[in-house]
Amino acid sequence: MNTSAAEPANPEPVFLDFTGIEVATASFLRESVLAFRDIVRGRRSKFYPVVANANDTVREELLELLMPRGDVLMLCALDEADAVTMAAPLGELDPKQRLTFDLVHEHGETDAGALMREYGKSEGVKHTTAWNNRLASLASLGLVIETSQGRAKRYRPLFEGV
Repeated sequence: MNTSAAEPANPEPVFLDFTGIEVATASFLRESVLAFRDIVRGRRSKFYPVVANANDTVREELLELLMPRGDVLMLCALDEADAVTMAAPLGELDPKQRLTFDLVHEHGETDAGALMREYGKSEGVKHTTAWNNRLASLASLGLVIETSQGRAKRYRPLFEGV
């Protein structure tokens, strides 16, 4: 928690490293991991909580917790040098959120206006509000990074190549 006391200058992941953890109950995961993510993202922090190195048992327990809530959490694997070797969201995004998540990754960095211009017609969207809402929702889940540039907000992947 000391790490999260002072905001970083730039957005960065906070790894909740599960190396060596064989089992974690749903109640523990709900009251620690999900609560931490919700608090940190709820205050629009530049920290982005990510579960790292969770084994299959912990991932299954997380998935059982996430699915009924319609929730999603970013997971990754870290190598010996703490470099991210694989990252993916766990849980199921609704189709519109999944499309938006994929488009952010495809573009590398984007905003609601750019998505509206390029995909608004094909998606049947008439205003940027829908794209703004989708992007803000992904940022609140900690799946994409939100940065402000004046009044405009830009979004980019938390990890490249997800």
